[in-house]
Amino acid sequence: MPGGRLTQQERRQIALGLADNLAYAEIARRLERPTSTITREVTRNGGPAGYRADAAHRATEHRAHRRTRSAPRTPRTPPQPHGRDAGEVRAYEEVFTTVMIGSGMPTMMSRVVAALVLTDSGSLTAAELVQHLQVSPAAVSKAIAFLESQGFVRRERGEGRRERYVVDDDVYYQSMMATARATAQVVATARQGVPVLRPGTPAATRLENIARFLDFVSESTARAAEQARDILHAGPAPAAQTGAGAGEV
Repeated sequence: MPGGRLTQQERRQIALGLADNLAYAEIARRLERPTSTITREVTRNGGPAGYRADAAHRATEHRAHRRTRSAPRTPRTPPQPHGRDAGEVRAYEEVFTTVMIGSGMPTMMSRVVAALVLTDSGSLTAAELVQHLQVSPAAVSKAIAFLESQGFVRRERGEGRRERYVVDDDVYYQSMMATARATAQVVATARQGVPVLRPGTPAATRLENIARFLDFVSESTARAAEQARDILHAGPAPAAQTGAGAGEV
């Protein structure tokens, strides 16, 4: 029933929808479920290519059984400012995380990014992340190391010896520039292989084509990111002068 747990029959309908290349939104409409429910279900159970209805149902039943045998560890949601509803914020954080996972980011890294992005300060300590996500310090440390390498997060010194992990307002600009730099390294490496494989041979030609394509993409990405940041961060244009003195010298 809509709003409750997915049934085994519903999971089979999801599998059929995926086999027919239906979008998550269309599958959700047919089942009268929120799109986020379908997104989470598929992401947790192998993705679009690996989703199996019966296996997903057994995995869900197993997780539910484990929860009844142990005390639940519910992530702590602190009191919300600005009149926000804590339940709505938590539900949205789960949706945001699921979409990040669907974009290719690993699960724990997606959870850390969501936690940081959805705070007004844009920063949390390792201890705050551990408490909020109910994970080990090692899991947080590993996630932060990955996110730093991708330009999503930076560290800054907090009180005492504690570090704070920060996402800036231009987090996706930083990430795109990091991606462009990494792509440029692939370009350089591909071109190093051309003389090794002898110019004009099929393998060398393939490498050169890879380098040319990625070089164009890398430069275009960096240029577009710079232009977007300049436009979006520009202050409002000065108001046009009006009135009797507008044309006076």
